[in-house]
Amino acid sequence: MQKNNLKYPGFLAILFFLNSCAGPLDWPASPLYVFDQGETDTTQTINRENAIEEIVGHYAHYDAVAYEDTTTRTTMRTFIISYGFTDFYLEDGKLMQSDRFVHAEQKLSRKNAGSVFSDEAVQAIKPRVTEVELTYDDDRWHIFRPATPSLLGIIGDPLKPLPTDPDDPNLADPDQDGHPGVTVQISVGKFFKGEIYITRREIFSNFLTLNNNGTLSGYVVDNSEQFVVGASKKILNQESNSVQYPDPGLSPVLLVPVDPEIDTYEELLLIRDDIFPEEPEFRSGK
Repeated sequence: MQKNNLKYPGFLAILFFLNSCAGPLDWPASPLYVFDQGETDTTQTINRENAIEEIVGHYAHYDAVAYEDTTTRTTMRTFIISYGFTDFYLEDGKLMQSDRFVHAEQKLSRKNAGSVFSDEAVQAIKPRVTEVELTYDDDRWHIFRPATPSLLGIIGDPLKPLPTDPDDPNLADPDQDGHPGVTVQISVGKFFKGEIYITRREIFSNFLTLNNNGTLSGYVVDNSEQFVVGASKKILNQESNSVQYPDPGLSPVLLVPVDPEIDTYEELLLIRDDIFPEEPEFRSGK
């Protein structure tokens, strides 16, 4: 079974084949961001009902997740930055979390290599609504969103491992571009462009803390599976094994309360620089 992340397509081997033999750029310092949690006020936060009242609402969602592939000739590092919306609400006394992604950026540790996951493909990712766990520790309320496996580009049981048959009759075309699975566009410099077609089983968890300024911050854990079901060029139709880099400081998530009327990527883009940190960048090696 091949494992990758949501977020990162399996074309790393070809990038190395076409790219130089020089090593990848370095990770930035961890943690990427130190979020302002505000001063602890236990008189306001120790009550569970008050905490739930603070959490319930509509949030703009930002996360940056780090991945690394060491199966090819030279290590490839990747950041996937995802934008979207998260809603918390009460249902039969349970605190529920609903996520919706609207846009993603992919940054590679090779300056002349690039990939694009279209907004249509990003928006086809539909994590299941789930009950979250609320706990109190170190004078802070913490939220755990458990993994809720969901399929992208194929129909079936999301609780079972991802099928790896490229001729599976259950293949779907959620980004509606005429190709099986979802399409990732890749490029190396100006001389090579192509596409790969993938299916995914999204498996991610969030660990969040309620801050006194009303934001929620923490980190993402991703154990998603991915399979390449085709490509526009034969040389692209191959596996890779990109896994999350084991440093939670490089995979942060930030949720910022926003007006419920703000509900599209275009609206989010207008306030992005005011509410979210800068996207991470790789550093030149020594």
